[in-house]
Amino acid sequence: MSSHPIAVVSKSAPTPAKTSGLKAGPVRVSFKTQMLKAREEAIIQAANRLLAEKGFDLMTVDQVAADVGIAKASLYKHFPSKEDLAAAAMVRVLGRARAFLDSLPAAVGPLDQLKAVVRWMMQTRLAGDMPSLPSQNSILRAALMRNKAYLDALMEVSDRIGAWIEQARQDGSLSLALPPVLVLYTLYARACDPVLEFMRASGQYSDEEIVELVITTCFEGLKAV
Repeated sequence: MSSHPIAVVSKSAPTPAKTSGLKAGPVRVSFKTQMLKAREEAIIQAANRLLAEKGFDLMTVDQVAADVGIAKASLYKHFPSKEDLAAAAMVRVLGRARAFLDSLPAAVGPLDQLKAVVRWMMQTRLAGDMPSLPSQNSILRAALMRNKAYLDALMEVSDRIGAWIEQARQDGSLSLALPPVLVLYTLYARACDPVLEFMRASGQYSDEEIVELVITTCFEGLKAV
């Protein structure tokens, strides 16, 4: 993950208790630190794009390094493994998800909130910005589970979506017979739904039409009205 500069006060520097009328100025970030941060962000962006395009199994660290224009050894200074790269990409996507959740109007009903979240997931997928990770990979799972930023973001997003699921169950918008965790996983699955690519490949529908069609089947099923 990205490093944060730490301000260090030397032993000879005056402490706040000995100095009066002085205000601390803004902490300056060195040019080197700025460049490292910019390179790290470029690495994450490249990994995100390649994970969305190729998937975790086909993406290589060499491809990410080449995309950024740096040596593989330089990349490893930021991320020690392919799995850590994938975790960083997921942290980035979850950060965008949290920002999207923050933008939703509070007055909207829980079912419409859930539809908006699923719509955002699919739009992100179709835009090529959603990492594609295997569900069964012990090494990758271990990397994700030791990444606190990932776990914290995932928990926050899941809790917020889970609250809407429970509200929708209580107001009759969702069936009480369906376990909330099943509903949550069903909604998350839309972020990697192959139906999106199949429908796009047919050339019969726009991306917007595809998203709305999948929204309908997700929330209303295939039963004739």
